[in-house]
Amino acid sequence: MTELSHVRPDGTAHMVDVSDKDVTARSATATATLVTRPDVVERVLDGSLPKGEVIGTARIAAIMAVKRTSDLIPLCHPLPIAGVEVDVTGRTDRIVVEVSVRTTSRTGVEMEALTGASVAALTVYDMVKAVDRAAVVTDVRVLEKHGGRSGDWSAR
Repeated sequence: MTELSHVRPDGTAHMVDVSDKDVTARSATATATLVTRPDVVERVLDGSLPKGEVIGTARIAAIMAVKRTSDLIPLCHPLPIAGVEVDVTGRTDRIVVEVSVRTTSRTGVEMEALTGASVAALTVYDMVKAVDRAAVVTDVRVLEKHGGRSGDWSAR
């Protein structure tokens, strides 16, 4: 693709018209990581942080964010979300969020998956900042997408 679909010939942004696209099953998975100290990861996993149960809260935040993506990202179409899966896992010095989103629509759900993963990671940060203000949200990216005109893609 040599032209950006959200840019008119005069350089101004616009919302892409997807009315000529077929309604198909589409899915995307994105991830975001919160890097922190190993003792903080342990507290996230055992639920002993001052703000409470981090993983469940992050999961709900991701789902809410997926459903509100078009309200947050100006050129995104509102989509009927068919399903959202959120995994929040702890590793030695990090919490990894993975969000998978499914729809049957005319456009993909990469932005919904990215928004869900980002908001979940920000939620984890909000809940751990009392014990680690140096925690960092990083590596927000699409892992894979399926369906649509451009077909399947994977970074895995």
